[in-house]
Amino acid sequence: MKIGVPKEIKPQENRIGLTPESVKALVSEGHQVLIENNSGFEAGFENDQYINAGAKILNNASDIFNDSDIIVKVKEPQKIEVDMIKENQIVYTYLHLAAAKELTEGLIKSKSISIAYETVTDDNGRLPLLAPMSAVAGRMSVQAGAHCLEKNQKGRGLLLGGAPGVSGGTVVILGGGVVGENAAIIATGMQAKVHIVDKSEERLKQLVKIFGDKIIPEQSDNIDLKKLVSEADLLVGGVLIPGAEAPKLVTKEMIKSMKRGSVIVDVAIDQGGCVETSKPTTHGEPTYIVDDVVHYCVANMPGGVPRTSTIALNKATLPYLVKIANNGYQKALSEDKNFLAGLNVHKGHVTYKAVADTFGHTYVEPGEAIKN
Repeated sequence: MKIGVPKEIKPQENRIGLTPESVKALVSEGHQVLIENNSGFEAGFENDQYINAGAKILNNASDIFNDSDIIVKVKEPQKIEVDMIKENQIVYTYLHLAAAKELTEGLIKSKSISIAYETVTDDNGRLPLLAPMSAVAGRMSVQAGAHCLEKNQKGRGLLLGGAPGVSGGTVVILGGGVVGENAAIIATGMQAKVHIVDKSEERLKQLVKIFGDKIIPEQSDNIDLKKLVSEADLLVGGVLIPGAEAPKLVTKEMIKSMKRGSVIVDVAIDQGGCVETSKPTTHGEPTYIVDDVVHYCVANMPGGVPRTSTIALNKATLPYLVKIANNGYQKALSEDKNFLAGLNVHKGHVTYKAVADTFGHTYVEPGEAIKN
């Protein structure tokens, strides 16, 4: 198969769909890989590295889209890219369709086969292709939040880790999944006071085993969330419902109760955000203020560390891509129900129920869709 990798064009997005090592693996299986000129440069991957791995360099994204059976990206296709997607072309990337009506409609119209990294599952119900970027975003959330707490960033002027004789700040993490666990790794390392809120008592017990008394577990049904939010110097939103829009757990009224100069980092913004006052921002202009609270809502946080993120992502996504390229998407998906869960749009039909429900489309069961 011909596998095409265009340059990412979302603002401040510097990751790339394939590393040179991944290209080498695909070429060794007999596939042709097309890379857009200098598309890996910002992640530290040179054209020469791709050529040495067996790729062909093309100058324009249009050439990539025109000549590829599979398009491999990192972020969701932008409008100009959606217009280039061909009928029956496989698109393999993050999509986050539940928060993107226009993109959903565009992919339906394209009659492509659109597979979303973030809805592929494993036998335990986890999301193995989302996990690497959730881990990066979780760790970055505390790093970014600590920076935003500085006075010149319009924060409280508080050092999250405190100082000799001075207590550290309070971090409240909503969601004890991959984002929450990785945020806690950094926050506890900084010696902040860390609360983790989750609805699952079992998950909270797991986190206590990992972190011991360095965290304060909070079962969501048994707490006064408004009070806890009001105590936060840094609030990290890491709540996820796979493939669906994030629930708005933090209301405008709760924001008003927060301390002046406190910080919210809404990692769930890709899925619409879990804070009522959240709206997507970019690495170029990452923050804004509502009711004296700094909001950091960058929709592609891992794009700020593109080299680390690209390598981590490829370790997860490549084995699935090899299955598609070697066997065709129908065989690859039909033989793996967890991979099949990644199919969001198929030749004009919505095949992910949460997306169909969100936008009022008829849901077509993915196993049935790929038979046609």
